[in-house]
Amino acid sequence: VQLVESGGGLVQPGGSLRLSCAVSGFTFSSYAMRWHRQAPGKERELVAAISSTGGNTVYADSVKGRFTMSRGNAKNMVYLQMNSLKPEDTAVYYCNAVRGNFDSWGQGIQVTVSS
Repeated sequence: VQLVESGGGLVQPGGSLRLSCAVSGFTFSSYAMRWHRQAPGKERELVAAISSTGGNTVYADSVKGRFTMSRGNAKNMVYLQMNSLKPEDTAVYYCNAVRGNFDSWGQGIQVTVSS
């Protein structure tokens, strides 16, 4: 099982980034997926989640209207489009696959929002 995030980096406030997570080693289309983040000195928080089919998404209030999560089951990919980024979005972002007792995480990728 492998989850590999990409697309992070440094962006100015108001800018955009698109995170990607490449998944392998399990039947991706059967699993809900989540993006979490952890800022320095803070607990990890759930940012967004998407159902196995992609038909349902939920977002943290702090990112609602700015972030969009999607998935491509044919490509075993999940995405997080982040717009109107704020300094408080600075964190390490993690991709997560979950189904019952199965819970697998990527290594995380840094997103820094700063001028």
